[in-house]
Amino acid sequence: MRKLIESTFVTLNGSIDNPQHWSPPYWDDEHSGYSLKLMENTEALLLGRATYESFAEAWSQRSGDPYTDNFNAMPKYVASRTLTETKWNAKLLEGDAAEAVRKLKEEDGGDLLKFGTGSFSQTLLEHKLVDEYHFWIFPVLADGEQLFAESKIGINHLELLGTTTFKSGIVVHKLAPKA
Repeated sequence: MRKLIESTFVTLNGSIDNPQHWSPPYWDDEHSGYSLKLMENTEALLLGRATYESFAEAWSQRSGDPYTDNFNAMPKYVASRTLTETKWNAKLLEGDAAEAVRKLKEEDGGDLLKFGTGSFSQTLLEHKLVDEYHFWIFPVLADGEQLFAESKIGINHLELLGTTTFKSGIVVHKLAPKA
């Protein structure tokens, strides 16, 4: 059975909106090293529509380093109610997104890595499909959509599996749902 890992950038005040505007000054060798390690056991990416569209535009134009080449070549599964076709080595999840993810998790293979947090993440949380969260907390305050702000999931306790602190000020909290 595969493990589903969600990796999300978030500011100190909980914003997940437009990380491409506030996160780049913090990208360094530690950031890259953690990202590479996270990809080691990953076999496919799982993305919501908005993250897929922004990633496809940005990443498909890049190449030349092992991380980027692996990222671009990796299969991608996209949850969307509006897209009818994909590019960039991606397939649309068919039918109910939660059920489609449940079936993907039941397959043999490496981890599924999900980037971004929005309504798709809330669906995954609601259906208890995420096995592990990596919340990258950036030392930034920013306006915008808040992490799980629209959630109607009640109370979900998470167990701290570990933290990683970077010299840049980023702290990654690695968490799993409590049984």
